[in-house]
Amino acid sequence: MTLDTLDIGAAARVERVRGGRTVAQRLQEMGLTTGVTVKVIRVAPLGDPLEIELRGYRLSLRKDEAAAVEVSLP
Repeated sequence: MTLDTLDIGAAARVERVRGGRTVAQRLQEMGLTTGVTVKVIRVAPLGDPLEIELRGYRLSLRKDEAAAVEVSLP
């Protein structure tokens, strides 16, 4: 399951960050590392971007970036 498929209000644990080296590194630098819990706060009307909460802050990601983050439900 990937981050872009979660419903609003759902929480999940990051299992892996895929994608090209630069994309994966950028997402990890923003705090999306293995084991961190993320929660979907809201999604824009057209589905892009989505806002997530992790490590005490909120982050907006494009749908293709969120699709590179594999998650599992707690």
